[in-house]
Amino acid sequence: MHCPFCAANDTRVIDSRLVSGGGQVRRRRECLSCNERFTTFEIAELVLPRVVKQDLTSEPFDERKLRSGLQRALEKRPVGQEAIEAAIDRIKSLLRATGEREVPSRIIGEAVMNELRQLDKVAYVRFASVYRSFEDVEEFRREIESLSDDALTADKHPGLVEIARSKAQDGSHSDKA
Repeated sequence: MHCPFCAANDTRVIDSRLVSGGGQVRRRRECLSCNERFTTFEIAELVLPRVVKQDLTSEPFDERKLRSGLQRALEKRPVGQEAIEAAIDRIKSLLRATGEREVPSRIIGEAVMNELRQLDKVAYVRFASVYRSFEDVEEFRREIESLSDDALTADKHPGLVEIARSKAQDGSHSDKA
């Protein structure tokens, strides 16, 4: 690390402590050239994967799009902002847990449907009707009937949940460039 006083490259760590409930490391450093001391803070950089769209272009994950989609589906429904934020956090955690650099947009859509199914059945059907491009009333009926199957399983909507579970089991993360 460069010294902020003399710009020398060599510094040494003289003290390290956890702060912010273990989310950061505070380090006291000393420059080996000018002997000045300074403090640095380190946090883990949690990078979300890029999203591969249906046309095979990719773009950075956009939390605003995720929030907007959830809020649109939940408009005028009795679900608080805190529950929406918790759903967003769970989806982002699942994305990080894949360890992949890119994920298909379909995986995110399925994760959103899973969260909406848990939050509000009406919002789930709203989102599903657009996401799955329902063509007729029969498709709506089948989706509504599927809601009576209380538990949503990874078998029913495979994708992100499956990837995250398999990564957690073998403890590996792929580093595909």
